[in-house]
Amino acid sequence: MDESAMSHNTTHIRIGHGWDLHRLEPLPPDGAGRPLRLGGVALEHDRGPASHSDGDALLHAITDALLGAIGEPDIGQLFPDTEPSHENADSADFLAEACRRMAESGWQLSNLDATIICQQPPIAPHKGEILQQLASLLDCDEDQLNVKGKTHEHVDAVGEGRAIEVHVVVLLIRA
Repeated sequence: MDESAMSHNTTHIRIGHGWDLHRLEPLPPDGAGRPLRLGGVALEHDRGPASHSDGDALLHAITDALLGAIGEPDIGQLFPDTEPSHENADSADFLAEACRRMAESGWQLSNLDATIICQQPPIAPHKGEILQQLASLLDCDEDQLNVKGKTHEHVDAVGEGRAIEVHVVVLLIRA
């Protein structure tokens, strides 16, 4: 393949993968867990993420997937948990910055596939609301998005309800 064919400018698609894991703690006053939010949606649960920001593992993984697809620094580099201004931050703000960078670099979302892995709470009852919220945050149609909930079959910290894990894959196309 000649050099011009390999040029970044001739690339028509980009793929990004995002992953996040948060330890789940009891909610106050019994622990330091924050209210559980996934995709910007509040879920009733007796545990929540131990985190610096709001701990929305789905939005964190999406942010990393978008940033990775465009070759930008990851969420931890852009929004370090050592920065006091990120304490209690809304993860939607992190996602908005990733979307801004994506658009600025000439890309748009083609589709997104997310897998949320937790023993509890079940994701299926919340899937519609999560998809609506993500479509709003990403300024796309719901049919460009897929969210799946899986358990970890009671294996390790995730399966024992002590953590939540999210994987996201995005496909970007030239805007």
